[in-house]
Amino acid sequence: MKPVYVTGNEHKAKLFNEMLGLNLEHIAVDVDEIQSLDLHTVIAHKARQAYSQLNRPVVVEDTSLSFTELNRLPGTLVKWFIEDLGLEKICRLLDGLESRQAIASAALAYYDGETLEVFESQQLGRIAKSPKGNTGFGWNAIFIPEGTKNTMGEMDHETFIYYYKQIKPFDELKTFLIKLDKK
Repeated sequence: MKPVYVTGNEHKAKLFNEMLGLNLEHIAVDVDEIQSLDLHTVIAHKARQAYSQLNRPVVVEDTSLSFTELNRLPGTLVKWFIEDLGLEKICRLLDGLESRQAIASAALAYYDGETLEVFESQQLGRIAKSPKGNTGFGWNAIFIPEGTKNTMGEMDHETFIYYYKQIKPFDELKTFLIKLDKK
């Protein structure tokens, strides 16, 4: 049985399928986002909970944006930082600190009730002095990948996709799903 991609974000679902190239069905399921700074712990919980609600194989994803000067914060809690503070205030958190370095991380997980496979990747970069651009979603307007001068929010589609694929391990998940489908 082909897995379903679980997210409440239609735009993210469309981009996910564009990146993966396998056209997985998308289902919006409300799952608890546990409070942990460990991306693997968060994604494993999300995958198991989505599976328990749908009783069929699932693929889920989660991201983390960690500022070097703040150890692992905001990390997996970045969604709530954005909701409560907004992107401008998140940029202000780093004012006066030695570095604006950041690590954007992502995990994609497959779970079928027995097998949990987690694929993780990351991209080094820095946080902009203020939000710029509107490409993508979430924290794209404040994250500047290493090797570029623009936030992901300022990038044209082709450049955005290049860096988006650096952050999210689509190729590893695709390879796994293709092998799984051949069994």
